[in-house]
Amino acid sequence: MKALVVDDSMTIRRIVIKALGMAGISDTTEAGDGVEAVKATQADQFDLILLDWNMPNMTGIETLNALRKAGDATPVIMVTTEAEKSRVIEAIKSGANDYLIKPFSPDQLAQKVKGVVGAAG
Repeated sequence: MKALVVDDSMTIRRIVIKALGMAGISDTTEAGDGVEAVKATQADQFDLILLDWNMPNMTGIETLNALRKAGDATPVIMVTTEAEKSRVIEAIKSGANDYLIKPFSPDQLAQKVKGVVGAAG
């Protein structure tokens, strides 16, 4: 299983990657914003994308819309501090498979991943 971790904070990317490792996913690629994420998906195939909402250059929702418009059906979990119900609904309508609110525990991340892509491994 291969995951793309998209967040403008290197610290958050490290936390997400560590939590993914605890969930059995060690093959990860990082992107610092949506532009990098779109390029990464054009260059490689992923089984899962963890996508931050608030980023420079291209927001998470813009990235998600670009991926879906390009026909990319990779499961996406939005990872964000944005907890308003309207934001959750917007993300799901745009094609997100699930939503994870920061801060989160490794167990919460593992549960979301399993719910979206099934048991890792």
